[in-house]
Amino acid sequence: MSGLTEIVDSLESKLEKLVQKLEKLQQRNQELENGISRSAAVINRQDEEIALLKQQNESLKMANSLLGSDDNKRETKLKINSLIREIDYCIAQLSD
Repeated sequence: MSGLTEIVDSLESKLEKLVQKLEKLQQRNQELENGISRSAAVINRQDEEIALLKQQNESLKMANSLLGSDDNKRETKLKINSLIREIDYCIAQLSD
């Protein structure tokens, strides 16, 4: 019977160690998931900031073109023509 008791005690000890390892792994997994969530939030903020900066960059390019910069005159003219076409379309819709 003592051999059986030793086996049971050994199994209990190993089971306790496995449970401890499982708890540690679950805790580590939770920490990693939290890290992923934080990283995703940072990425989202950076994406929003990039979009805003791109928009500001386009506005600055347009302003520079209007102020006489030769770099983006073609783009500015195309944008102005597009806006004029949109205005003409709106006027035509209102006159119907």
